[in-house]
Amino acid sequence: MYHIRVRACSLIIENDSILLIEFTDEDGVHFNLPAGGTEPGETIKEAVKREAYEEAGVEVEVGDLVFVSENAPHMTGRNQDVHGISLMFRCFIKEGAVPTMPINPDPNQSGVKWVPINELNEIILFPNIKDQIIQYVKGDYENKCLIEEYTLKEQLI
Repeated sequence: MYHIRVRACSLIIENDSILLIEFTDEDGVHFNLPAGGTEPGETIKEAVKREAYEEAGVEVEVGDLVFVSENAPHMTGRNQDVHGISLMFRCFIKEGAVPTMPINPDPNQSGVKWVPINELNEIILFPNIKDQIIQYVKGDYENKCLIEEYTLKEQLI
């Protein structure tokens, strides 16, 4: 077990929409970027590609690191959560690839959806980086930064 889990994430934006993975559980519907933990022996970019394919059925070109997010449960009192670092890369879907629900989805995965950027504030996104994504799309987000989840706005579930 790692002290800090490393997650590889794809930030895929096309036509003013973002590709998100939909989950439905006892708390309702929420979304995540296509993402997951790195596996032994793979690079972070290899993990980004694998997770995009496993969760959204797409092959991607991995671009720049855009966001780094830290989930530190000891800062929020949610001790059941894993302490983790999420590395979010700007990715581009390879020509001809179409996002689709995987054959063997993650537990509670209920969809693969394009969400218009102007509708981001209408959904629940984990981590709640909606403001950062909107700023990035507008070109107002110049610096790569560390996002500490405990500093983000709370969302109603």
